[in-house]
Amino acid sequence: MPPRVRSTTILCVRKDGRVVMGGDGQVTVGDTVMKSRATKVRQLGGGTVVAGFAGAAADAFTLFEKFEEKLQRFPANLPRAAVELAKDWRSDRVLRRLEALLAVADAAHGFVLSGSGELIEPDDGMLAIGSGGNYALAAARALLDSPLDARGIVERSLGIAADICVFTNRHLTVVELGESR
Repeated sequence: MPPRVRSTTILCVRKDGRVVMGGDGQVTVGDTVMKSRATKVRQLGGGTVVAGFAGAAADAFTLFEKFEEKLQRFPANLPRAAVELAKDWRSDRVLRRLEALLAVADAAHGFVLSGSGELIEPDDGMLAIGSGGNYALAAARALLDSPLDARGIVERSLGIAADICVFTNRHLTVVELGESR
């Protein structure tokens, strides 16, 4: 399993052909909340990919930039871009020191990537990372058969995680794959 990164919750849900990723806005240094309205989820690849991070913010921005380069090199091929980033992340001296996890998804695939070489595509297409990730994922799985749409499941599940995880707050960024911003 990827290392347990504290300080956020990122969740991605697929339902009825929709892919939605959301994250909370809390930035924590040790046991101190430094910021409550950070944006940790964004679209990449011209709106064809959603990505979120958990861990050190500066490290995550570096990884977003590197991943965007891979998406440009391998357009419309998220699996190949993810594999290439994972290889670079593990083997590059500078990159392998970065302390973050990435969750990335397109219409067909979703992956969790880490600097220790993990590249995991969950069986059910739902992804969660960060200290509240397991709580949000459990809630999302329980809500999957509910009348809620993908966005509703993400919002409700992140709220449940915020009730449990002290490193997660209720200021959410929720992005649907392909929606204009």
